[in-house]
Amino acid sequence: MSHKNKSIDIIPSKNFWAGDPQAAIALVGYGDYESEECAKAHEVVLKLLDEYQGKLKFNFRHFPQTRIHQKAHKAAEAAVAAGQHGKFSEMHDLLFKNRRNLGTISLREYAIEAGVIDKNFISNLVDSVFGWTVREDILEAVRQGVTEVPAFFINGERYFGKIDYAHLSKAIDGYLQKSGKQRA
Repeated sequence: MSHKNKSIDIIPSKNFWAGDPQAAIALVGYGDYESEECAKAHEVVLKLLDEYQGKLKFNFRHFPQTRIHQKAHKAAEAAVAAGQHGKFSEMHDLLFKNRRNLGTISLREYAIEAGVIDKNFISNLVDSVFGWTVREDILEAVRQGVTEVPAFFINGERYFGKIDYAHLSKAIDGYLQKSGKQRA
């Protein structure tokens, strides 16, 4: 009896953007769903997206710190899985909100809450269907010099300042000024 391997096209993390797709400023952040610092940075990003509507788009990439956060990689896979159903942002928010409870069954509950309808969700997580997608994010981060999270890039340039609203908004204003656009 022969089995045909079923291949699926996976939408990578780099395709999941929040904000205006035509925005002049692209903010890319690398993070870990179990990290307190990344959760704080997530709140800053939400505020930035609200304040810079039409001028800022944001993309989250995964960089789970698996030596200290054993559930972060599987949580990242769950976010990618939700993204396959157009629910990345919803799942992303729920994972940060529930960062202390990221077991497999909980991940399934968050997926349902996010609006994901997929009878294979748990089996895909167990089989690490989206594991390579997360690994691609990690490898890209390493190539860009990321060693810890949260880490941000603004229009492709590494941001090394303090990760809070005041400092990031000032940096974004500088990029807007360079592009000839102003904050509304």
